[in-house]
Amino acid sequence: MLPGCGKSSGGSAPAELQLYVAASTAHVIEPLMVEYQNRTGVVVRVNAAASSTLARQIEQGAPADVYLSANEKWMDHLAGKKLIDPASRRDLLGNRLVLVAPASHNTPAMSISDALSKLDGRLAMGDPDAVPAGLYGKAALQSMKLWAAVEPHVAAAKDVRSALLLVERGEADFGIVYATDAASSQRVTTVATFDENTHKPIRYPIALTTQAQAAVNPLFDYLLSSTSREAFEAAGFTFYANDGGDDAR
Repeated sequence: MLPGCGKSSGGSAPAELQLYVAASTAHVIEPLMVEYQNRTGVVVRVNAAASSTLARQIEQGAPADVYLSANEKWMDHLAGKKLIDPASRRDLLGNRLVLVAPASHNTPAMSISDALSKLDGRLAMGDPDAVPAGLYGKAALQSMKLWAAVEPHVAAAKDVRSALLLVERGEADFGIVYATDAASSQRVTTVATFDENTHKPIRYPIALTTQAQAAVNPLFDYLLSSTSREAFEAAGFTFYANDGGDDAR
């Protein structure tokens, strides 16, 4: 178990714990937290949004106990502000970037260049200047020398799940999302997977905040546990963290 790094609970249970997580992990985190609450009786509030949005909320004083980012940039940002506990930081997850299309369009598998080189409609993606999936997507398209042609067609979304929703609704011809997002939806099809060499490795670092309640330590261990590993791997994530050794049993 990690040592407490912030507020003491004073020997009494906290009213609730606050877990701030990247939007792309919500469909796994939320059921895990229901299970954790049922096992322990501890209430966990999950705030799922773009990693950039969450980091800014924490910077402005939001009462987060744990922060799970979809890239290193925003975790580094909070580290620079001394708002996370550096001893607790570690990579939790990995992912892949894919190009998707509405399932109703029956778009066949093809190369990313073929799909986007003559794009007439919209390309949904997270905000390419802030949202991790958008940053990865922009970097990949720049590496492939497609960004200049594609940029005018970009529908920038507040987070990757919102980008997925645009494609599901048929409001965008294509979307750039994580492989786990595509796998979670029956309303999109994966057209192609981006070569990992076209962008930085997709890593999800996790850390306690400097204001974390001491009572959050068992929850943090649970997020590193074999129970969490099974849930994340079933959803298609790569799980990097060492087993926390506490399955809340």
